[in-house]
Amino acid sequence: MAAEHTKPSALIFGGLNTCSRALAAFLVPVDGESKVSLLRIVDKYSVHPATTYIGPEFTKVLENPEVEYRQANLTVAGGRNPDACPAIESAFEPPAGKPPFDYVFDFTGEVRNDRSELIQISSTFAIARLLGLEAAKRKVKAYIRIQQPFYETSAKHPAVETEDVKPVEAMGIWWHESLRMLASIADLNLVILRVGFVYGPYTNFGNTVSESIPEVISAMTVASVYGYLDKPMKSMWSPGKNPTNTVHVDDIAGGAWTCATWIADKGRTAADQIAGVKLVFHNDKGKVKEVQGMTPHDQTPVAPLFNLVDDSKSTLVSTGKTISSVFGTTFEFFNLVESTVFKLMDDLEDINEHHVEGWTEMLMESVPPITNTPLSAYMDKYTLDKHIVSFDNTKIKQVLGYQLLRPEFNHDNIKEVVDKWKQEGVWPNVTKSSST
Repeated sequence: MAAEHTKPSALIFGGLNTCSRALAAFLVPVDGESKVSLLRIVDKYSVHPATTYIGPEFTKVLENPEVEYRQANLTVAGGRNPDACPAIESAFEPPAGKPPFDYVFDFTGEVRNDRSELIQISSTFAIARLLGLEAAKRKVKAYIRIQQPFYETSAKHPAVETEDVKPVEAMGIWWHESLRMLASIADLNLVILRVGFVYGPYTNFGNTVSESIPEVISAMTVASVYGYLDKPMKSMWSPGKNPTNTVHVDDIAGGAWTCATWIADKGRTAADQIAGVKLVFHNDKGKVKEVQGMTPHDQTPVAPLFNLVDDSKSTLVSTGKTISSVFGTTFEFFNLVESTVFKLMDDLEDINEHHVEGWTEMLMESVPPITNTPLSAYMDKYTLDKHIVSFDNTKIKQVLGYQLLRPEFNHDNIKEVVDKWKQEGVWPNVTKSSST
């Protein structure tokens, strides 16, 4: 067993409502040896009582003496120093007698597409900037930025890291701008991990209204409703290729850890030479003067970047069929006339009516009835839109030697997610409607 003093210490910022809980469980498993000597998690949510869904596993992780959770507002910069935040400075301070933190995992960023651009800037760009500046000042050995798939890629081929892909809407633009800014911070040991559509046990983001990670979790709840009603699940989009590459939350944890240990050994200069990618400007040039800390539009910073998706090369059809099979139904498509009507409809309530009512019925028919669940069968406009995300995962395998923990998006992995939610009592335990 490795001595405690040889293990690195780690900070996780943000992501309690997305993927950071999975990383925490990976670093400090409930059963098994910890990979870190100390883990501090910092986010805006409370965990006692919980003000966001955290699941039963994370509650056990928090009981470990090696884990500290700190609720903090990371958006408030210092009064006289706009380049610092008291809560962030405090979070970087190690406990008395302990060495400085080694690794920082940055899961921060707004994932609600209905937020204004000002909120996108303050909650995504500004927080990442303050974290990056503080991490560089503290000379952390690794700073891993998790980049959500807010891009539109080509349907013809998987995008490699050097390909310039366009960020989607204001949310995607400011997530991407955050990468350019972080890449511009001198001496920041940065690695960007760009992921596909996330799924896995206790991972429910994208399932509530306006949390904009579409596809997997929302498709699961909706497919379960159509299985319950004994009807096919249908898509308004034509089959086509429609890539929707996926990644299991276990691999986000494993990939982030692998990135951290790699750059901690290499350092930023060598990492840039090995895996550096140019980050092209995709914003309004006028914003550069308005938003503090933006990298000028005519500069193209470089940073190590790795795509992380599984090997399934998932598409709208393949994910639809896999998910539907778990719930005893089929995945089909509306005809041209039907899909055209749906695409023109502005009233999301009409589109959602059947599966929301069905989901509510399933919850009430469960034994015992489920009155509180973090899951929903409602799909917002962003989720209903077509999103093409196709990334090539060759680089992370070849450069870092990373081996996927969950290489396939398959029936068993989806069933595991559902079974764990059933055990928790937040997923209905009925399969077929009594009226069918």
